[in-house]
Amino acid sequence: MTAANETPDVSASPEEIQAVDQLNAQYQHICGQMGGVIVGLEDVVEQTMIAILCRSHCILQGMPGLAKTMLVSTLSSLLHLSFRRIQFTPDLMPADITGTDVLEEDHTTGKRVFRFIKGPLFGNIILADEINRTPPKTQSALLEAMQERQLTIGGDTYPLPDPFFVLATQNPIEQEGTYTLPEAQLDRFIFKIQLGYPSFENEIEICKRATTEYAAATQPVLTAEQLIQMQNVVRKVPVADHVYKFAVTLARMTRPEEGKLPGDLQDMVQWGAGPRASIFLLMAAKARAILHKRYHATASDVAHVALPVLRHRIIPTFNAEAAGVSTDDIIRKLIAQLKPPQSRQERQGTAVAGR
Repeated sequence: MTAANETPDVSASPEEIQAVDQLNAQYQHICGQMGGVIVGLEDVVEQTMIAILCRSHCILQGMPGLAKTMLVSTLSSLLHLSFRRIQFTPDLMPADITGTDVLEEDHTTGKRVFRFIKGPLFGNIILADEINRTPPKTQSALLEAMQERQLTIGGDTYPLPDPFFVLATQNPIEQEGTYTLPEAQLDRFIFKIQLGYPSFENEIEICKRATTEYAAATQPVLTAEQLIQMQNVVRKVPVADHVYKFAVTLARMTRPEEGKLPGDLQDMVQWGAGPRASIFLLMAAKARAILHKRYHATASDVAHVALPVLRHRIIPTFNAEAAGVSTDDIIRKLIAQLKPPQSRQERQGTAVAGR
């Protein structure tokens, strides 16, 4: 019998093992080509790929000029998917992104008929640039697309392409004229990815590439059909009971009403993460395991994706903001207290490394 903190023996079929190996090889190919265009940001590329493999959406937050747009457009070309960029502004209306009906004359009958003109949301990868700059009316149209993967216009429902991802960007400054995203919409994003400034060496490389005739040629790695097959592989990745318990316990610890917050965080959290956080922690852990060529997810995978999954689902109190305690600080303290259990393979690897 398998112990409570052990990963059970995984009886993967040869086809499943081959699919994992193939996905890992293609991911390495993607990372190699991304490195020719984007300097650094390896963790950001990995997190974005995890979001795509989980059939979900993510927010990229960082200062201007950190290659957020280039990252998304390059990734879409490597995945051979249609790419649409929407620059969100305060005067953007729902019809500007969903499309609208136009009145046309049918030359064969002479009658006037309405014809639907698709908007930029009808693409595989949607770059929602500065998503918090558009009013709630337009946000509601985007919310239906993200959750239902369809749009309802004039009483008719139009399915969106498959696969469909919204990769949104936000700037942490210049908050004038912005609209706070509703919690219901934030909860639909699997990740909130933070982009920091590049290192000294990386910034030198960026300057060399930007001020010379450097150009990197990229080739598509995956088709839409192959990507959908890989998304199905992720759902088949097994998870041990102790990993389920770790993910759910971590999400529940963020809720003040559970009474499990550490003493120094009791007055720091106003609202915690909901059940969707537990689901996304486990799905992201599965995808990360596959990208690291493993056919089982571990508690360490859950801990690794906890920051981007939880940081936009925890609402800190005024006391936390006054004390300079961020949501990332809260999550790190919770993980440190919970201590992710190691699987048998991880303990064996630690023992070998310590010899």
